Amino acid sequence: MKIPFVDLKAQYLSIKTEIDAAIENVISETAFIGGKYVKKFESDFASLYGVKNCVSVANGTDSLYIIMKMLGIGHGDEVITVANSWISSSETITQTGARPVFVDIDPEYYSMDIEKFRKAITPKTKLMICVHLQGQMCDIETIDKICKENNIYLIEDCAQSHFSEFNRKRAGLTGIAGSFSFYPGKNLGAYGDAGCIITNNDELADKFRMYATHGALKKHDHQIEGINSRLDGLQAAILDAKLPHILDWTDRRIENAGKYNELLSGIKQIVTPKVRPNSKHTFHLYVIRAERRDELANYLKEQGVETAIHYPTVLPFLPAYKYLNSAVSDFEIALKYQSEILSIPLYPELTMDQMKYVAKCISDFYNSDSK
Repeated sequence: MKIPFVDLKAQYLSIKTEIDAAIENVISETAFIGGKYVKKFESDFASLYGVKNCVSVANGTDSLYIIMKMLGIGHGDEVITVANSWISSSETITQTGARPVFVDIDPEYYSMDIEKFRKAITPKTKLMICVHLQGQMCDIETIDKICKENNIYLIEDCAQSHFSEFNRKRAGLTGIAGSFSFYPGKNLGAYGDAGCIITNNDELADKFRMYATHGALKKHDHQIEGINSRLDGLQAAILDAKLPHILDWTDRRIENAGKYNELLSGIKQIVTPKVRPNSKHTFHLYVIRAERRDELANYLKEQGVETAIHYPTVLPFLPAYKYLNSAVSDFEIALKYQSEILSIPLYPELTMDQMKYVAKCISDFYNSDSK
């Protein structure tokens, strides 16, 4: 059986009529940059998410950079973020002129270790990027309290946590702004790069929008120098066509994760994801920790099951951050887990038969050791 890591074609076929109509409308009206389809998606997403402002941008990486620039982050500042994330969470810090400061992870939930976050704060710390990984939120309430006590900006990287919740509050609604990616494989994905910023601060929303459009809210009226980071009309229309389905898709992800938990429960060589109390984990990724991870991944590939590793090298030890001279002792958990974590297929369209096959393949791999 062939099981892709993400089946975007299956999703497209399930809503083909809506997607095709959305694309046809944009083309027929040549509404390729800006215009009503972009505005409609921004309005619809903000309404469904429960936030005052949605500022669409070209991609999730830009959204982080724009937020920090408009908060005045720059040379001489330090920005704290987690060690196990995609490089967007840290490269954007460097792009502002600030210095990234990495923190090790919690051994149970894989998000930032809060006590180590406290210890990482210095007089130069101006901002913290809280990354809600895999679909599970951090303990955002405690993090927010620490940030306020230390007069630090808090922004939330929600690229993997669309509609996730902690104590019934959605990701991106606690900090001063939330950053979202709509990369095709995300829970809500475009058919190319796309992203947005959410905030309840109207003044900041105008600044974000201005900076993303060459420093002008009206054409040729450039108040500042900005960048070109615009969501195009096609992607906006596609996202808006998908938006009515996102809550149902999210429920199906959660249901499938629960089925995996049952199917994999008897395999002692792996650790299944633990859900933080009072959380809604939306399972952008279903990440197990596995003994002999690389051998297991190769075996699954041979059986037709596609997997991925998020992420094979923790950020402080990438060549890009060699200059930080990070100490191994500061990242013991992240370094240990980077050789164990394995993301297996999970998406709304995944069938019970497919999940049973994945679980059987994992079981067969480990059972072969005893023969």
